[in-house]
Amino acid sequence: MELRDKVVIVTGGASGIGMGLCRRFHEEQVRGLVIADLNGEAASALATELNGTSVELDVRDESAIAAMVAETESEFGQIDLFCSNAGVLDLDGNDYWASSSANEVWQRNWDIHVMAHIYAARACLPSMIERGEGYFLHTVSAAGLLSQPYTAAYATTKHAAIGFAESLAITHGDDGIKVSCLCPQGVDTAMLGGTDGGAAGLDGILSPAQVAEAVMQGLKEESFLILPHEQVAQYHRNKAHNYDRWIGGMRKLRRSMPPPTLL
Repeated sequence: MELRDKVVIVTGGASGIGMGLCRRFHEEQVRGLVIADLNGEAASALATELNGTSVELDVRDESAIAAMVAETESEFGQIDLFCSNAGVLDLDGNDYWASSSANEVWQRNWDIHVMAHIYAARACLPSMIERGEGYFLHTVSAAGLLSQPYTAAYATTKHAAIGFAESLAITHGDDGIKVSCLCPQGVDTAMLGGTDGGAAGLDGILSPAQVAEAVMQGLKEESFLILPHEQVAQYHRNKAHNYDRWIGGMRKLRRSMPPPTLL
């Protein structure tokens, strides 16, 4: 996919990876750039800088996503690329059991990491299928392919995000719909909270600009998996080759790491 003269929506676009994507897409001279974020002021400021359009948006609100899609299609005629990028990171509960996070935490992760992607597809697919083309970029995480200690709700819902992206690609590939999943490890964003990234930072922490550059290459190649940290591909192969050994390795990794509150 070439982005010049295309129309793009980025959720969670006012900071972190989302901001990096918006800046890089602007460099590609997109025709329309819609920056959606829960922080409406930050989205508006970035949109002014990049000559885009801003929307204050909670991606858990299906009607708000549908309205944004309808307004964008009305203004620009179509949506070429929808980037479901908004995300949250919640640590496990105080005892760090896999089941220790409160129900509200699990629900928030599910709504933002899975349902928001479904809402975007529901809103965009009719016109995309009618045109015979369209692209979805889902910011997932290496945790969706592998896992991440101390973050069961995050890792589990990121796995589910991969599952939905696979279904979207399988079901609608013959309709001309393309899908990519962005799966980085540690990225220098507010989500890391000034830490070394724990398990996610073991192979280095990338800047949002570096991640955005990997995205540009992945979109041009129309790759399902976009892996800014190249080591993730081998870890994924290791997991598939010997699941039991991989789980053992992840247990060893967890034992070697202090709980995140002690980082």
